[in-house]
Amino acid sequence: MAEMGPDPRVAVDLRALVGRPTGIGFLTRAVLEHLARAGRPLLGLSHREIAPAAELGALGVTLEHQPAPLGVLWQQLVLPRRLAEGDVDVLWSPLFTLPVVSRLPVPAVVTVHDLTPVLLPETHRLKVRLSILPFLDASLGRAARVVADSRATAADVRRHFPECAERLEVVYPGVDPDFSPVDEERIAAIRRDLGCPGGYVFSAGTLEPRKNLGVLLDAWEALRREDPATPPLLLAGPYGWRSRALVRRLRALEPLGLRHLGHVDRARLIELFQAARVFVLPSLYEGFGLPAAEAMACGVPTITSDSSSLPEVVGDAGVLVAAGDGGGDLAAAMRRVLGDPAIERDLGERGAERARRFSWAKTAERMGEIFDQVAEVGGR
Repeated sequence: MAEMGPDPRVAVDLRALVGRPTGIGFLTRAVLEHLARAGRPLLGLSHREIAPAAELGALGVTLEHQPAPLGVLWQQLVLPRRLAEGDVDVLWSPLFTLPVVSRLPVPAVVTVHDLTPVLLPETHRLKVRLSILPFLDASLGRAARVVADSRATAADVRRHFPECAERLEVVYPGVDPDFSPVDEERIAAIRRDLGCPGGYVFSAGTLEPRKNLGVLLDAWEALRREDPATPPLLLAGPYGWRSRALVRRLRALEPLGLRHLGHVDRARLIELFQAARVFVLPSLYEGFGLPAAEAMACGVPTITSDSSSLPEVVGDAGVLVAAGDGGGDLAAAMRRVLGDPAIERDLGERGAERARRFSWAKTAERMGEIFDQVAEVGGR
C-alpha cells in the first residue's frame, strides 16, 4: 500500500469512460473532476484509452490503460495486478463490481447505481448481465463501503444483500450547473430553431424497455388526437436493445408531430430541456433518475412515475403517476399541466428550487470523505 499522505491516492475504474459515455460515465467524470480540483491524488485505470483523457489529465488525474480485449477480463485479471504495485491506497469502482478472482491488495469502494440487473434482468443485454451478475454478490461482500445513488436503491441492496447493510452509504448524484432556467427570449429562440414555436413535450434517455416509453406514446397520442393543439413530442436518446417495435411505433406517429432526435450533444440536450413545456419520465425503475433532476433544474414542469427513486428525486416539486398506468393517468397529468399556465409556472419554480440540493461538489466531497475513512481503516 502506498505511504499515506494528506489524502489517500484513489485508483478509479474508468471503464465507463471508454467509448461514448452514458449516465454512469457522466457521473464518474463529474466526481473525478471535482475531486481533482480539490487536489486529491487520483489514478484512472481502464482497458482502453478514454474519451476525456486530455481534460482529466489537465486537471491532474494520472491516466493509464492496460490493453485487454474485454473490460470485464481486464477488471478481473489485470486490475488486481496493477493495484498490487503499491502506489495506491483505495480502489473505487463506479460500475457495480470489483475484482473477485484474487485478493484485493487495497480496500475498495463500489457504487451501485440501481439493482436492475437483479430485479429486471430482462431489461439488460446478455453482455451486461454476464459482466455484472456473476460478480455482484462477491463484490458487495468484499467492498469496504457500498455506495448507492438513492435511498430507494440502498433499500433494494439491503433487501437482496443484507450482509452489506452496515457498509451502505447513500450519496446522491449532482446536476451540472449548466442545466438552469433561461429567459423567455432564449426559450422562444430555441423553440423556433426546433420548429416548435408553441413548445413541446420532452423525454430523454436510451430507448429501451425499462424506460416504459410506450405509455408516454399512448398518452401523448391520445391527447394529440383529442386536441391537435397539444404540443409535439420530442425524444432524445439513442436506440437501445429490443427497440425494433418501438422504432416502428415512432415512425407511425411522426405524422402526428413526434420527433425522435437520437443522440444529441450535451449543449443541444441542455437546450432541449430548457425550452420544453413539460418533461416526462415514465420509467419503471431508476436508480436515481438524473434526467428528472436536470429537467427540474431548468425550471421545467416534470412528470414521472411513482416507482423506485423517482419520488425521492422530485418530491412535491413534480407530478407522480402510477408506474403501472396504461397511459390514462399520465395523459390526465399532462393535460392538467399543459392546460394551466399557473400550474406550469408553479411546478417549474418549485422544481428549480428542489434541484439545487443535487450538487456534484457535494457528491464529490462525500465520496472523498468515504475514501478517507476506508483508507484509514485499511491502512491500520
